[in-house]
Amino acid sequence: MACTPCQLPNWNPVGSNFPQERRLRDGSGCNRAGLHIFWAENRRNGPKTGILMTESESITFMAGNMSNDLPSTDRVSRQMKLCEERIGYCFQNKALLRQSLTHSSSASSRLECNERLEFLGDAVLGMVICRYLYERFPDRREGQLTQQKSSLVSRTTCARVARHLGAAELILVGRGLQAIPESIDAALVESLIAAIYLDGGIDAAADFILRVFDQELQHCNSGEPENYKSILQEETQRTTNIAPTYLVVDQRGPDHARESCMAVEIDGQQFDHAWGRSKTEAEQKAAMNALQAVNPELLNPTSS
Repeated sequence: MACTPCQLPNWNPVGSNFPQERRLRDGSGCNRAGLHIFWAENRRNGPKTGILMTESESITFMAGNMSNDLPSTDRVSRQMKLCEERIGYCFQNKALLRQSLTHSSSASSRLECNERLEFLGDAVLGMVICRYLYERFPDRREGQLTQQKSSLVSRTTCARVARHLGAAELILVGRGLQAIPESIDAALVESLIAAIYLDGGIDAAADFILRVFDQELQHCNSGEPENYKSILQEETQRTTNIAPTYLVVDQRGPDHARESCMAVEIDGQQFDHAWGRSKTEAEQKAAMNALQAVNPELLNPTSS
């Protein structure tokens, strides 16, 4: 049976550059029972087209298309060697390194890409960062440590670390992936962390994390402004189990430079309002006013 073009203007591929199989349902675009739809790139003619085919045809099509996106042995070897130089770690198990660099768009199956390593690396990164913060800042409260940890292990931070390592030159992706998004950069860092952990243990993984996250940790060590909203939230939950409410009291100025006046209300009690150049800044100042009334000792960052 010949493949039949199918016009599906509102359907887009999800997840990778492999053809994505989707069994047609009654009432959908073509409603042809037993057929499978693929979204494939016609490399010779340019645009992507939706095509219908039988199951046997789909298997042949998928295998052929996927084999075209698998990286060559020479390319894999070059990028693995470059990666070890960049990260300052030599793998005993090279298979772990290769898997950590392999995006799903260049893997023969989802189990051979770096997604499982990304899952493990996220946990290892969190544990190492938590221990670092716990030991480095003995006077900071749990809420402050949680806020810093969340920032340090975020996708944005991991992607920034990946770009510093030159992730674009290391990651193995399919030829159809023209640009590498932040999510893939971040996944590479977490995958490498997991691979080093499995290959050399927690000490090796911790050494890698603290080295490549050094700039981020230095920023953390330099000290951030107190998050008075977070401190107030912790205090009200501890004492009253009632969350504070932030009220807009007034606004002034043009739209492009609007200032806000905010006040905090807790269990019916309203505290002194405060102006700020933004709503967020005004809320922080209002939270500080509330803390001054509720528990002024909390305004001292070394108090606990």
